[in-house]
Amino acid sequence: MASNTYEAIATVTVGSGGASSIDFTSIPGTYTDLCLLTSIRGNQNNGIEYYVRFNNDSGNNYSYRYILKDSSDPTVVSANGSAQNKLLLGIVGGATPTANTFSNDMLYIPNYTSSNNKSLSFDGVMENNSTMQWMSLAAGLWSSSSAITSISIFPNTNVWIQHSSATLYGIKNS
Repeated sequence: MASNTYEAIATVTVGSGGASSIDFTSIPGTYTDLCLLTSIRGNQNNGIEYYVRFNNDSGNNYSYRYILKDSSDPTVVSANGSAQNKLLLGIVGGATPTANTFSNDMLYIPNYTSSNNKSLSFDGVMENNSTMQWMSLAAGLWSSSSAITSISIFPNTNVWIQHSSATLYGIKNS
């Protein structure tokens, strides 16, 4: 039976003053899949849209579909987009949720070195201990035959706050 081996490639922790993005560069092509685990929070009020780009590609090469559930509303919200210049993953916490509470998210990218388009999945949770919690699930596609060598995650506005962190793992299937 095959086994999976996760190896940490790099960890980024945001310092004082925040950061407009968290970036991973020079990703080696020696794994079969990538997994990005984040603990992030922005400085804007309420929920913050969370985006990703690969290889600094800002062309209209991204498509996504996501669902979002807010605990204070019985409605499940869904959205999709195609021919986008970045890939929307979901919603993470901003300045209004409970202090020092960070959203926890996972981005999974299988076959990131393939010459085919790259698919991905995302799931994340954000909580505000007093009033609401959000859950995001997303699927996306980067329409490129290039291997992924860099990943940039960024909020729709403002910055990731101090102590936000992300760890990129390479996965070897054997």
